[in-house]
Amino acid sequence: MTDERERITDPARIRALAHPVRLRLLDYLGGVSEATATECGEAVGESPANASFHLRILEKYGYIERAPRRGREKPWRVRNADFDLRPDPEVAGSMAAVQAVAAFGLETEFLRAMDWFAHADREPDEWVQASTFTRSSFWATSEELAQLSRDLQQITDRFAGRHADPSKRPPGARYTRMFAVANPDPENPQ
Repeated sequence: MTDERERITDPARIRALAHPVRLRLLDYLGGVSEATATECGEAVGESPANASFHLRILEKYGYIERAPRRGREKPWRVRNADFDLRPDPEVAGSMAAVQAVAAFGLETEFLRAMDWFAHADREPDEWVQASTFTRSSFWATSEELAQLSRDLQQITDRFAGRHADPSKRPPGARYTRMFAVANPDPENPQ
């Protein structure tokens, strides 16, 4: 697995993520070093056969790869955990593909955040205090917003390598989420 951000504009590759099972599988594999189809299926509530089907699609489009065999087991791992899905005006269908994946991704992150807040009263106070929900509104040019978007993408770079190498995780570290969206209000909402 590499730690370099990959820009993906190909509509077929983007659309491969427009499925809730695939997003859950990719998310799960991003938090472990590797897992078999059976382990993935158990983690996301799917049968091993269904998990295997969706894992092969993720492999076909370059999101995951086979890890070295463990005896008879054939585990999977994330190929690159850091990618940027962005439409390319020169590539027909890339905008629609990004819109479809964004809808799934937004819903997934919304539900995950709602689950955190619904159960925060059962978490140790140190983790509650370390978490945040923040909003900001401001005026910006497209260039300034583009720079802010790059800054947000890089904000977690200090944690690079911890997906693939558990020895880089300090004691007490928990798998943590950051969800950020920076966008202007629509000019002509319909």
